[in-house]
Amino acid sequence: MEWLKLFYGFFMANLLGYGGGPSSIPLMYEEIVPHYGWLTDEQFSNVLALGNALPGPIATKIAAYVGYDVYGWPGLAAALLATIVPSAAALIILLNVMQKYKQSPVVKGMTLLVQPVIAIMMVVLTLKMARGPADSIGIWQTLIIAAIAFWALKRLKLHPALVILAAFAYGGLVLQYTV
Repeated sequence: MEWLKLFYGFFMANLLGYGGGPSSIPLMYEEIVPHYGWLTDEQFSNVLALGNALPGPIATKIAAYVGYDVYGWPGLAAALLATIVPSAAALIILLNVMQKYKQSPVVKGMTLLVQPVIAIMMVVLTLKMARGPADSIGIWQTLIIAAIAFWALKRLKLHPALVILAAFAYGGLVLQYTV
């Protein structure tokens, strides 16, 4: 029965995750951590960080890891299928509909007004995930690392994977002596 929970949890998160991986991550978090308890906040944070450092879509990497961790290979297959099917089917259907009605103010309004909701979902997830590092290494070090990461991404235009790898290196080489 666990594979069915995996399928349902990932299906709902990806069915409602308008905008791709970034918008489905908070929904996946809600299913994975508080709802089913498959991972802790810290484990989810680690999976998200590692998944962002690896190539490919983040949602499928999270689904593959959680599915395998919870129910082995059948769980991996159920979670991946639930992650891929909603977006593939929706893409085919919605692109045809949007192409037909692309000049409609309703369609334009729908696509524009959902963006702030996705942004707020990402802010809420960021605040939830920041609690773990703030508790373990302190609020100031967490804020400094976040500021440096922001600077590296926006000012230096570094690829996010390089920033994540730098954070891994800093955590492994420097933080091991301070925590």
